[in-house]
Amino acid sequence: MDAQGRLELIMRAPTEEAVTEAELRSLLETNGSPRHYVGLEVSGFLHLGSLLSLGHKINDFAAAGCRCTVLLADWHTMLNDKLGADEESISRVSRYYRDAFARVCPKAEILTGTELYAKTGSYWRDVAGIARHVSLARAMRTLTIMGRSESDGADLAKLLYPPMQAADIHALGADIAHAGMDQRKIHMLAREVFPKMGWRVPVSVHQSLLPGLGGPGGSAAGGGAAAKMSKSSPGSGIFIHDSDAEIRKKVSRAWCEAGTVEGNALLAIARDIVLRGGAELRIERPERFGGDVSYSSYAGLEADYASGSLHPSDLKAGIAEAVVAVVGPVRDSVRLDEETRRVISGAQAG
Repeated sequence: MDAQGRLELIMRAPTEEAVTEAELRSLLETNGSPRHYVGLEVSGFLHLGSLLSLGHKINDFAAAGCRCTVLLADWHTMLNDKLGADEESISRVSRYYRDAFARVCPKAEILTGTELYAKTGSYWRDVAGIARHVSLARAMRTLTIMGRSESDGADLAKLLYPPMQAADIHALGADIAHAGMDQRKIHMLAREVFPKMGWRVPVSVHQSLLPGLGGPGGSAAGGGAAAKMSKSSPGSGIFIHDSDAEIRKKVSRAWCEAGTVEGNALLAIARDIVLRGGAELRIERPERFGGDVSYSSYAGLEADYASGSLHPSDLKAGIAEAVVAVVGPVRDSVRLDEETRRVISGAQAG
C-alpha cells in the first residue's frame, strides 16, 4: 500500500483531524512502520465508543503499517479517583480491558502504565522535566482531558496527570499520538513542550466521539451539543455486555429527530461501526412505506435520513438489529467475571 492509501485509512471516519495532515503524510512517506499510541483510563464497562469505534480506528492504523500500542492508564485512573483509586480494583479492571482490546485489536501491543514505567528508567525524570515547562494555569486548563474543569477544586494529584500523559507519549517513542477529540489539549501541550526537551514532536490524530443516545443536551429535550457516550453513564450508550433485549430497548428510546443528522448517535453508530469493512445496513419496512432498503455507504444513509425518505422508526429498527449482530460475538468472547462486574458497578453507584 502506498503512502496515499495509508493516509486515507488513517484519515477516514471517525478521524476528525490530524495535527498536522502534512506532517502525517510526510511521516508515512518516509517511515514504513511508524509507532502509534493511544491511551485510556480503565474505569467503567466498555461500550460501542470506548471499545469498538476506538478499536476499529486502531485497526486502521495497523492496516496502514503502524506498530500500534494501547496503553491502559492505570496510574491515571488512580490519579483521577476512578474505581475508588483502589490498586486491586484498577488491576482487576485492567485485565478486563486487556482481554477486550486483545480480541478487538489483535495486532496491537497492550500494556499498562505500571509496566511502561517499570521499564523506562528516565520516566519520572521526564515527568519532572515536562512539569518545569508547564505553568500552573496551563495545567489547570488541561483538566478537561480528565472530564473535569478548573472549578472542580483539583487536588495536587490531578495536576500530575497532564505531564504524565505527555511523558507516556515520549516513553513509548510514539510517532503518532492518537486519541478522541476530548484529549486534544494534552497533545497540543506535548507539541509545545517536546521541542523544549529536545524531543521529536509526534503527529496528533484525533477521532470524533460517539454521541450519547440522549442526543443534544444529553436528553430527548435537546438543547446544546450532544453529550458523548460515557462509561460512567449507562443510559448514554450501548455497552458490550448489554443483552440483545437491552440493546433493542436502548435504541428504541434513543433521541432520533426526523431529518436531523447532527448529534444523532444512531447515524454515528452506522458510520463508525455497522458499515465498517464493506458491511451493509439492511432496513426492513412494508412495501407501502417504500419496501426494504440496504445501505453499503454512510453517505447514502445520511442523505436519505436528512431528506426524510427514511423515517426515524425505520432507522431505529435497522440499527437495533445491526448492533445486536455486531455486539453479540464481542459480548460472548470478552471475559467479565462477577467480581469485576461488581467492582465496576459499585464504583459507578458510588
